[in-house]
Amino acid sequence: MITVIDYSVGNVRSVCNALEHIGCEAKLSCAPKDIEAAWGIVLPGVAAFGYAVSALGSLAELVKEVALAGKPLLGICVGYQMLFEESCEYGVHKGLGLISGRVVPIPPGRVIPHMGWNSVTLPADMDLFAGLGGAKHFYFAHSFCADVADAGAKIAYADYGFELTAAVQKANIYGTQFHPEKSGSAGLTVLQNFYDICKRKAQQC
Repeated sequence: MITVIDYSVGNVRSVCNALEHIGCEAKLSCAPKDIEAAWGIVLPGVAAFGYAVSALGSLAELVKEVALAGKPLLGICVGYQMLFEESCEYGVHKGLGLISGRVVPIPPGRVIPHMGWNSVTLPADMDLFAGLGGAKHFYFAHSFCADVADAGAKIAYADYGFELTAAVQKANIYGTQFHPEKSGSAGLTVLQNFYDICKRKAQQC
């Protein structure tokens, strides 16, 4: 079972629907017992960073605790940005600090927000992209992006006039700036890969 954290920020239901579409038992919940019992957890979000962190509230410490203990965690969009140490969106706000780096504005000279489909180069050693080949298009909707400073993180990039960090993986912690639940068959494969990661982890325990 995958728990999608319900903290009233954005795209939680569409993420659940996509997981259920691939045959995954997904539970939308903010109950600590459901987060602790899940094979893996998904942290979605469509909102300003500071608002999302505030809405997550005391659950932030539990999310950090279970992720650091090895439970697979997938952050999507703002949920992905919250994996980092801080964001400067409308002031400086602390993130979960699971991956070293900051969330910063997309550089000037580009259309903002970055909205719509863009091609992502997919490293062969990133588990989320197993079976997808060298590149696929995914759906983006954001104005800020991650500046990753973690030597232990694997990164997938999109070209937006600069190397835009589209996805990250550090051990059992995964994040996508794009929305897999809105990205057609490639996005569903990303979610299927995460579900498979969670199942394998659960079978090892």
